[in-house]
Amino acid sequence: MQKYLTEARQLLALAIPVILAQVAQTAMGFVDTVMAGSVSATDMAAVAVGTSIWLPAILFGHGLLLSLTPVVAQYNGSGRRDRVAYQVRQAYWLATFAAVLIMVVLYHAGFMIRAMQHIDPALADKAEGYLHALLWGAPGYLFFQVARNQCEGLAKTKPGMVMGFLGLLVNIPVNYIFIYGHFGMPALGGVGCGVATASVYWVMFISMKFWVGRTHSLGDIRLNSRFSKPDTRVLWRLFKLGLPVALALFFEVTLFAVVALLVSPLGTVKVAGHQIALNFSSLMFVLPMSLGVAATIRVGFRLGQQSVEDARVASWTAQGVGICMALLTALFTITFREHIALLYNDNPQVVTLAAHLMLLAAIYQFSDSIQVIGSGILRGYKDTRSIFFITFIAYWLLGLPSGYLLALTDWVVAPMGPAGFWVGFIIGLTSSAGMMIWRMRHLQKQSAERILARAAH
Repeated sequence: MQKYLTEARQLLALAIPVILAQVAQTAMGFVDTVMAGSVSATDMAAVAVGTSIWLPAILFGHGLLLSLTPVVAQYNGSGRRDRVAYQVRQAYWLATFAAVLIMVVLYHAGFMIRAMQHIDPALADKAEGYLHALLWGAPGYLFFQVARNQCEGLAKTKPGMVMGFLGLLVNIPVNYIFIYGHFGMPALGGVGCGVATASVYWVMFISMKFWVGRTHSLGDIRLNSRFSKPDTRVLWRLFKLGLPVALALFFEVTLFAVVALLVSPLGTVKVAGHQIALNFSSLMFVLPMSLGVAATIRVGFRLGQQSVEDARVASWTAQGVGICMALLTALFTITFREHIALLYNDNPQVVTLAAHLMLLAAIYQFSDSIQVIGSGILRGYKDTRSIFFITFIAYWLLGLPSGYLLALTDWVVAPMGPAGFWVGFIIGLTSSAGMMIWRMRHLQKQSAERILARAAH
């Protein structure tokens, strides 16, 4: 029992800074929305439309780079820290290639925006302008993630937290300058949000790179040469590990986007209630997601130490802590659901619907916690391909179709509206959680030699 408690303390020490970093990033999005909204409703909507395209694109790149964390953690655990710097330098090349691809996609996103039905031309122009400004931040964002993943792989999660809050502090005055037009700059409105956010990502990367270069405890993570050309063998290894995670993230983000589109014809009250419940549950999701990051670090580190048993302890401790957290957040959601809904909106119909949907959100917090921590554990074991298949089956073959049937058809029951999609979320996330646990158990039953061989690959 003592080893599980010790492991839980180490997991939480890693996870808490990740939680705070995520809170800072969420706050940046909130600040952008509020400051753009103070210019006009069109500017706020343009930022929202632009973000709905930016997020799937940038999260695909983010997912690719998550492969670096278990690789670094495993080298750190095995005492081969001299190999880390070369992997990191190759990850910067991977980030560069991903950034170019994302920038090309975002540059041509205007076609996608104008293909949306009944979109206001002024809104479409502003959303396109927002993305054209924001796309210059893609390299900065991805380079920052490489530096952050390097630190997290070495069990240093606090720098990411500090840079997250630095980004938030810089974001407010830079938004003020570019949105409203101060210090000789033109007033760009919603487009200014894109300029500010892109600038902030570069500030975060440069600050993180400066910190990594100056920290004594990372003095051995250096290369003597100033330049390394792309190494196809290492790049392919990182790409192969990261692609399933990138696709899984992409599936998750696009699932919620598709549901939002399917809910939109049901009327303002239904859309508002759905968005409130979804926004709040995404805030709660930060807790298990951060534990998943910590689980990747701990499992990778233990496998690097050649300790299959300690990796197993880290896995199940993470799941245990996650379930305890989910119990607390579910109780909080159930108890205060109406008060939470009132923070967003004072329309009685909207509040009633949002409060009802939050009951369903409280149920799926358990499944959501198990599946996202399970995904982190499998990344630690470098078993990322299974994450892709589990996510695709759970979300797109089970969750979305069942949600559609319950929400919009009378084939099973009378059409349930948004609640039907939320029952679909529960079905999808519960099946994902079940498959993640099955895969964890399957991996851990294998011989130590086989587990360690995969981790070292």
